[in-house]
Amino acid sequence: MADKKKTMAVIRSQENITKDIFSMWLEFEANANVVNSAVPGQFISMYSADGSRLLPRPISICEIDKAANCLRVVYRVVGKGTDEFSKMVKGDKIPVVGPLGNGFTLKGGKAVLIGGGIGIPPMLELAKSLNSKENVSVVLGYRDNDLFLKDEFEPYANVYVSTEDGSVGTKGNVIDAIKENGLDADELYSCGPIPMLRGVKAYAKEKGIEAQISMEEKMACGIGACLGCVCKSKDIDEHSKVHNKRICKDGPVFNAEDIEI
Repeated sequence: MADKKKTMAVIRSQENITKDIFSMWLEFEANANVVNSAVPGQFISMYSADGSRLLPRPISICEIDKAANCLRVVYRVVGKGTDEFSKMVKGDKIPVVGPLGNGFTLKGGKAVLIGGGIGIPPMLELAKSLNSKENVSVVLGYRDNDLFLKDEFEPYANVYVSTEDGSVGTKGNVIDAIKENGLDADELYSCGPIPMLRGVKAYAKEKGIEAQISMEEKMACGIGACLGCVCKSKDIDEHSKVHNKRICKDGPVFNAEDIEI
């Protein structure tokens, strides 16, 4: 993993891909070692230029382009920090720390990737990294027919969709789509809101499948020092001496059986 020093990234491009969701490509200096050390499931912390906003915004890595020394992030505008990022243009610079956290552990066999809402972007680099469209299926959960990023998964996986309103694909949630399409797997990978992850964990246990889940959680320091983003764990954490895991440091990716959600 890269060290935890800030490095200055340059915005190579930014696009408003739908409603309040933006796609940004960040270019780094070669000696920063940010891109080369990044793996699917990790995140970066992006800093505001406004001195009144001291804490960084943790944003999942969507794509990794080692040849161009660039990372892509796809994020939703939810507050003043991300609103500031959304107004930035090509050539602007932004302080970044990363890559941070632990990513997904790539396993062999048949895989089902499950993304819900803003948990969809980090599954794209994972789908690319598994490098086997024949054995990889992706189930994407949306509220409605605003299917951001769906087409970008098509070259790398068999894509299935669930929508809450039933406008596209399976009406319901991602587990409904898995069942409706008869998908089976040796490994589940998922990222999304807690209710979705809870459903994935229960489904994996029912079917006897290993599941890796990436926890979406508000973070503060991003490096495990402040204990502002803990979740309940099966084992005692060596740092806090209680049944907690720090999502930013010990995660964000966990084996589903190791944490309580």
